[in-house]
Amino acid sequence: MPFTLSLGSPAIDFKLKSTSGKSYTLHDFKDAKALVLFFTCNHCPYVTGSDEITRQTANRFKKDGVVFVGINSNSKATYPEDSFEHMVVRMQTFAFPWVYLHDEKQTVALKYGALKTPHFYVFDAERKLIYCGRGVDSPRNTNKMTVNDLEIALEEYTQGKKISKPLTNPIGCNIKWEGKDPHWMPAEACDLV
Repeated sequence: MPFTLSLGSPAIDFKLKSTSGKSYTLHDFKDAKALVLFFTCNHCPYVTGSDEITRQTANRFKKDGVVFVGINSNSKATYPEDSFEHMVVRMQTFAFPWVYLHDEKQTVALKYGALKTPHFYVFDAERKLIYCGRGVDSPRNTNKMTVNDLEIALEEYTQGKKISKPLTNPIGCNIKWEGKDPHWMPAEACDLV
């Protein structure tokens, strides 16, 4: 069984607290024509380097009913900067166009098989996984970016086309698992990156 959710798999439900204080489940996004769940955090240079590109993509496809939801699953014990309190400050500072959820127990990251920050999962209107992987090919320095795979996938989906490249390797920092070395990855995931 693969570690990361396979293409065609249904979205897995969750109940997580957002930076606004409200808890969200999958049902709260039921009206979205497409749902982009992405595992992110506060400190990772691959996240902070590409957040503005992600913002542009989220804003571009909002009119098409595409909803973005960020999930921070990193252990604050490994990186104190990834705490919920810092998430709140980050959203107040940058006002990103997505809901920012805290996966404190890391169960959602494990269920989805999240490998990196950022790691994107795009689900269609039926909540089947149609794209999984990176946002762009140079998230740490978007000046060197040559392709935005996430944007291409969303463009193809919203135009009713088949997604030409539904699977890419995420590029970023490893998820910071509770009680583990910052570079640790579940054994099943090691052959995927």
